[in-house]
Amino acid sequence: MNALQYSGVVTPVGGDDARFMDAALNFGRRHMGLAAPNPSVGAVIVRSNGVEPIVVARGVTAKGGRPHAETEALKIAGDASKGATMYVTLEPCAHQSKTPPCASALVNAQVGRVVIAIEDPNPLVSGNGIRMLRDAGIETIVGVGASQAKIDHAGHFRRVRDGRPHILLKIAVSSDGKTGLAGRKPARISGQVSTAEAHILRATFDAIMVGSGTVLADNPKLDCRLPGMEDRSPIRVVLDGSLRIPLDCHVVQTAKARKLIVITGESAAADKQKALEAQGVEVIRVQVTKDKYRKPVIDDAIVELGKRGITRLLVEGGPMLSASLLQNDLVDEAVVVRAPVTLGADAIDALEGLPLNALLASPRLRIIEERMLGSDKMIRLFRK
Repeated sequence: MNALQYSGVVTPVGGDDARFMDAALNFGRRHMGLAAPNPSVGAVIVRSNGVEPIVVARGVTAKGGRPHAETEALKIAGDASKGATMYVTLEPCAHQSKTPPCASALVNAQVGRVVIAIEDPNPLVSGNGIRMLRDAGIETIVGVGASQAKIDHAGHFRRVRDGRPHILLKIAVSSDGKTGLAGRKPARISGQVSTAEAHILRATFDAIMVGSGTVLADNPKLDCRLPGMEDRSPIRVVLDGSLRIPLDCHVVQTAKARKLIVITGESAAADKQKALEAQGVEVIRVQVTKDKYRKPVIDDAIVELGKRGITRLLVEGGPMLSASLLQNDLVDEAVVVRAPVTLGADAIDALEGLPLNALLASPRLRIIEERMLGSDKMIRLFRK
């Protein structure tokens, strides 16, 4: 599985509609993590050559969200789109924004049929694109590939409905459920295969978030270091209630080349904020928790990211951040990589104050995938 496929468990149903929708879904993943604030939609145009149906054009939402997949495919197909079938993974837009509505483009191109995976919950679209197509006399089918499209477009759906990004919590744990050594020292847990998979995962997300403790302990780069995929590195986000993050750490030193957002408390030092901003860091202030830790209120922090167009957020934070997300019902998806190493009773639990089963057996999540990554076992869960 490559970086452009890592987004879900694809199960073709059979038949031409299911087969070509699978193709649209696969193609749509190419810009996952690059199309924000829009979803990465896939579109495939198919027509018969007199013997069998063939694909004449494909489109995917461009980097930055425009142009949309439908107009890209129509441009490639040209006159071949007339009377053809378009398979698209999300309802075509029906409102005028920076570009004309995709539904209008389909009508003007005189496509003969449109197969849509799932309706768009955006109030500006929600059923209007389907209605526009049907009013023009175009046969329009909705629901083919819907279960997979719901997974692929989860970031768009979550931001539209709740004003926040879809959150995937990624945890690497030892066989005894630990994630770090005593004294909160980092431990190498994952093998080479699962480490590479983690970088593939980063390539499909708009942003990656950790707590300041992880920055202080590990000094991570939080980028995608697979050959040829460096440009797919996500925006970096650090939760840091008192601006402890050092100016010479990797993420700050590279902030002018790759965006870094630091979310801190309302009373954090103004001079430290200015020093970070001079390095190219965006600093956001929110309320902090009332406990001794004085950490940014997680709900407020996540909403601020949604306001900035982030739709898919990968969290590789430490035990406290992971537990906070779970306790606040903010885990929409999880990837747990369990390695055959033992760290011992004094090591740090993967979830601060919670057993690992609080995640693995959460009533809000269901297991959708299990597979081996070399000697490590990966378990993937998704919100029910």
